[in-house]
Amino acid sequence: MQVEFFHDVICSFCFPMSYRMREVAKKYPKLEIIHRSFALGWEKEQFIQQFGSHEAVKPEVIHHWESANQNDDEHRFNIEGMKEQDFLFPTSKNGLKAAKAAGMIAGQEAYWAVFDGLQQALFIENRDISDMKIIDSIVKQTSIDFDAWKTQFENPETEQAVMEDLQRVQDYGIQGAPAIVVNQKYLISGAQPQEVIEQTIEQIAEEEGFQLKGLTLMGSDAAACNMIDGKWVCD
Repeated sequence: MQVEFFHDVICSFCFPMSYRMREVAKKYPKLEIIHRSFALGWEKEQFIQQFGSHEAVKPEVIHHWESANQNDDEHRFNIEGMKEQDFLFPTSKNGLKAAKAAGMIAGQEAYWAVFDGLQQALFIENRDISDMKIIDSIVKQTSIDFDAWKTQFENPETEQAVMEDLQRVQDYGIQGAPAIVVNQKYLISGAQPQEVIEQTIEQIAEEEGFQLKGLTLMGSDAAACNMIDGKWVCD
């Protein structure tokens, strides 16, 4: 079962959703989770269009943080700390490219590690995650080969891959982040409670005839020794 996880590094509700999706991934290891970019503020021009100026973004977004902090299972947002910072609210571009570059050279788990690192830096540590020095320091905290990642980050194909994700958002008709698309036809929208995510995935698995847990038998049974009622029974 394929699960596409659409999110943005600056998306406040994506922060609690990523935590929940990690728990879901532990429970259902057969899920193939693919991370997709959803840019809420790709560059400052988008912020200006949405808020009137780049300076106006932070006061408005901090209100979003208050709601997201209530949604977060562990209430991890450092809201007061963010109010004290003097940098403008980060744009999405560098962070999304950083996570995408990690995924392109080292797989989806590497993408997730960089993504979560960037979100922790913003929402808990109140750092400017559009600043390349800060992004570099976060990547260096992971097991990713930094030089290989830097080369991939600067490769034009990385930004193109992000753009392809954004096109996929439009093709699916997704209106907001976070969003989960299962098997390219089922949408789970917003930062849903973990139990709702799990129930929905199990319902889809039943409808699709997919086995979420245990092993799938390949071929047919053959002669074996089995433990039945406390005794060995061999064919």
